[in-house]
Amino acid sequence: MLTLNFLRENKDFVIKRLRVKNFDATGILDTILSLDASRRELQTRSDSLQAEMNRVSKEIGALLKNGNRQEAETAKEKTYSLKEEIKSISVRLEAIEDELRNEIIKLPNLPHESVAEGRGADDNVKYREGGKIFELPDNALPHLDLIKKYDIIDFDLGVKLTGAGFPVYKGKGAKLERALINFFLDEGIKAGYTEVLPPIVVNEDSGFGTGQLPDKEGQMYHVTLDNFYLIPTAEVPVTNIYRDVILSGENLPIKNIAYTPCFRREAGSWGAHVRGLNRLHQFDKVEIVQIAHPDHSYESLEEMVNHVEGLVLKLGLPYRIMRLCGGDMSFTSALTYDFEVWSAAQKKWLEVSSVSNFESFQANRLKCRFKDKGDKQTRLVHTLNGSALALPRIVAALLENNQTDSGIIIPEVLVPYTGFDKIS
Repeated sequence: MLTLNFLRENKDFVIKRLRVKNFDATGILDTILSLDASRRELQTRSDSLQAEMNRVSKEIGALLKNGNRQEAETAKEKTYSLKEEIKSISVRLEAIEDELRNEIIKLPNLPHESVAEGRGADDNVKYREGGKIFELPDNALPHLDLIKKYDIIDFDLGVKLTGAGFPVYKGKGAKLERALINFFLDEGIKAGYTEVLPPIVVNEDSGFGTGQLPDKEGQMYHVTLDNFYLIPTAEVPVTNIYRDVILSGENLPIKNIAYTPCFRREAGSWGAHVRGLNRLHQFDKVEIVQIAHPDHSYESLEEMVNHVEGLVLKLGLPYRIMRLCGGDMSFTSALTYDFEVWSAAQKKWLEVSSVSNFESFQANRLKCRFKDKGDKQTRLVHTLNGSALALPRIVAALLENNQTDSGIIIPEVLVPYTGFDKIS
C-alpha cells in the first residue's frame, strides 16, 4: 500500500509510473486527494474546537471559585455544545478515513525504474539463461504419459478423493516429491535462511498484509465458517510473522524459508496447456522470504535470484530468467524475475519461480518497521520473496528431460534424498 504522504506529494509521478503497469491512477488519485483535503479540513476544525473546549473548561473552575455561578453554567452549556460538534466531526472523520483507505488500497505498487513497459508475457525481457537444451528422440513422452507408464502419480484417484487438480503422489513419485522438498530446504538453510513451518490457513488480516486481499479473493479457497483462507503461498504466513513489529536495523535482513502445500483455485484454467502437472489446485512449494533494510533490498533481491539459479543448475535443468514487464507484474511487486525451465517433451518453457521485491508496499500494510541505531524515527522495511522452488513443473521437467529407454534418471544431488537413482 502506498503512503498517503507519498501520494499527496508525488501525484504526477505516481500516475506516470503506474502507466507502466497499464493502470490509470488519475481518477483514484483525484478521489484520494479530495478526501484527504476534506479529512484535513475536518481535523483542523476538530482540533480548534477541542482547544476551545479546553479553554472554556479551565474558565469554569475560575468562575465557580469567584462565585460567578450563572456564567459558569453558561460556560458548561458551551462545553456540551462543543462536545457534540466534536463528536459529529469524529463520526464524519471516521467515515472519510475508511473511504480514503478503501481508495488507497486500489492502487498497485509502483514498478521499479528498470521495469519496461509491456502488455504481457511476450514483452518480458530475458535477463540471463543457462543449461543445455538437448533434443529428445521422436518417441519421447510428455510427463503425463511418463507418470502413467511408471505409476508414480495418480490423477484419477485425486479426482475421486477431491477433484481435478489434486493429484495423489505414490511410490517413487512420492519419494521424489519429498526429496525435492528436503533438498530445497537444506540448500536454503546452508544459504543462511531460518526454517519455519507456518499454518496453511490464515486470517483476513494476513491476506490483507501481503496483498492477496482484497485483490485475489477469487483465487483463494475460503473457509467460510471461520473466515480463514487456505494459503496460495507460504509468503503469506511467513511475511505476516512480522506484522505490527518494530525491528532493529542491525538484525536486517531477516531470512526465512518454509515448505508448505499451496492452494489456488485457478478459476477458468483448462485445456491442454494445463494438463498433468502444469497447473494444479494443490501443490508443494518451498518459499524464501527476506525482510530487508530499504538501502540494501536490491542486493537481497540479486542474492535470492542467484540462490534460485543455483538450485536449477544443480538439478541440471536448462533455464532462463525473465525480468517481467509492467503488464505482467503482480499488483504488489516493484520488480520481479521469473525462472522458466525447458520442458523437453512439451517443447516449451515452464515457469517454476517468481522472485520479487515489494519494497515498502507490503510493509505499509503490515505496519512492519525498523529503527537504525541512533535514529529516533522508525522506517518501513522492504519485503521480498521467491519460490525456491515450486515443485510440479520442476517434476514435469525432470521426468521429461531425464527419460531414457531404461527409465528416468534421478539428478545426482537428489539421490541421497530419494535412495534410488532411477525410476523404472
